[in-house]
Amino acid sequence: MCLSSVGRLGGAYVKVIGLTGGIASGKSFVADILAACGAVIVDADRLAREVVEPGEPAYREIVAHFGEGVLRPDGTLDRKALGRIVFADPASRAVLERITHPAIAERAFRRIELERDKGTGVVFYVVPLLIEAGLESTVDEIWLVFVDAETQVQRLMKRDNVPREEALRKISAQMALDHKLAYADVVIDNSGAPEETERRVRDEWASLQGRLPSAAE
Repeated sequence: MCLSSVGRLGGAYVKVIGLTGGIASGKSFVADILAACGAVIVDADRLAREVVEPGEPAYREIVAHFGEGVLRPDGTLDRKALGRIVFADPASRAVLERITHPAIAERAFRRIELERDKGTGVVFYVVPLLIEAGLESTVDEIWLVFVDAETQVQRLMKRDNVPREEALRKISAQMALDHKLAYADVVIDNSGAPEETERRVRDEWASLQGRLPSAAE
């Protein structure tokens, strides 16, 4: 499913930009800045929570494969318990991705389709594993939120209150940010102060407005 093709249906156009990065790189922070600028955000993490709600097909598949040990007492998915399994075992992570990714992509497609029908010019699709999942060809452009390796480790340790070893294990489960640079059309360096990142994002947003097709086009 090519998300960018949504914009070419029915004569209307919406540019789909994949916003990605690595764990603890600051994707949500950058997305919030873009939203404040007026951008429409479709967040894969939020969609991922929706598709694993009780009663959803993906929820049933997860319970069938991983067992009721990944559920809370109220029957909802215990994301931390499931996370401990999939971060420690690549095969389990692949199973989870096989179950959830198609459902997430379908919801994203429909959300972007709605924005196209409303006349929205650009949508940012926030996807942590955009490149790892081979989805780079499904978007029109890729914006990468980048931080240096040590900053990423320190921020993850602080955010999740985990030791360095666990932070490194989680980071190693994804492609290194240095390797993702080759896929990026725009790089947002979030290694410094928040106000520096905000200035970069606003500058890139202003530049993007000049590159969007006009309604007449």
